[in-house]
Formats: sequence, structure tokens, C-alpha cells
Amino acid sequence: MLPLIFTAGWASGINAYSVVLLFGLFGVTGLSDEVPAGLQRTDVLIAAGVLFLIEAVADKVPYLDSFWDAFHTVVRPASGAVVAALIAGSDGSLPKLAAAAVGGTAALLSHLVKAGLRMAINTSPEPATNIVTSVVEDLSVAGIITLAIFYPVPAAIIAAVLLLIGGTLVLLVAGRIRRFRRRRRERREQRRVAALGSTG
Repeated sequence: MLPLIFTAGWASGINAYSVVLLFGLFGVTGLSDEVPAGLQRTDVLIAAGVLFLIEAVADKVPYLDSFWDAFHTVVRPASGAVVAALIAGSDGSLPKLAAAAVGGTAALLSHLVKAGLRMAINTSPEPATNIVTSVVEDLSVAGIITLAIFYPVPAAIIAAVLLLIGGTLVLLVAGRIRRFRRRRRERREQRRVAALGSTG
């Protein structure tokens, strides 16, 4: 179960709603017996599907994607922890608390990598990079979760390698990330000054 839990956590850090939706669909269609019943509920699938569609749009818009990431700094790790605990509970081979810790930590790390890379990408004015990056992320999550259902160990290895590569890239583009944050602070300050000027 541990490789599946780690992979689910990694994927949750990138797109938590996609993970819940994919696991649920695999369970409902009978393609996997490893999916907890809680993820197969109709209301969970509908909610995950709607939120996935919203994220699919928000994640492709420059600057909105970084706002969305900031908002999900708690949501994605929490989702990774919950999914991991549910998977562990359905199997019984790993304590739920330990599973939640692994899933939540993996989700937090991959979320930080994703958010950092998006900040760097947003230093470029054109939107094409955001769209391409978002599509690649969505396809990666779908592909690796599908692989994890049938071959959890190879999927976990791929997820770990991608996490390592992503972390290295974040370190390499740290300068661009600092510039992005500085621009964002400057825009906020300009809006604040403009608002004060209009009221004066």
C-alpha cells in the first residue's frame, strides 16, 4: 500500500480533485478493488468532477493559477492525507495515521514544487506556457495514478523522480520566483495607492 499512498499524495499536491475523481471512477467501474468506498460515493464524484473542471480553467490563467495554488496550500496536503488514510483503512496493512502523514507530506512537497514553478512561469507575459504546463500536469497525474492502480511500485518511483526533478528546477529558478513575488507586491502597492488617491 505504501507506494500507492505515496503516489496518491504526490498527485494530490498537483491536482487533488483529479486524484479523488480518478480513484472514484476506477472503483465505481470495477477496474480496481483497492479504492475505498468513501471515494466511490456519488456525491464525492460529482463534487470532485465540478471542482476539477473549475481547476482545469483556473490553472491555465496566468497569475490566477498562482492565486489558486496559494488557496490550495492547505487543501492539497489535507486531501492527500485523507485519501492516504482511506486507502490504508481499506487495506489494514498500514496504520491510518502513518498513511496520512506520508500522503500529506508527499502532497505538500509536490504542491510547493508546483506553486514555485508556476511563480517562475508567471514571470513570462505570454499565457501559452501556463496552458501547456497545466495540460502536462493533468496528463501526468492521470497517467501516474492509472499506473499506480495496476503497478504501484513503478508509479511511486516515477513520482519520486518527478518530485526530485521539480525540486531541483525550483532551486534553479529561485531568482525568477523572487522577481514574481516582488512584482506582485508592487502591483498590490500600486492598487492600494490608487485606491487611496480615488478616495482623496
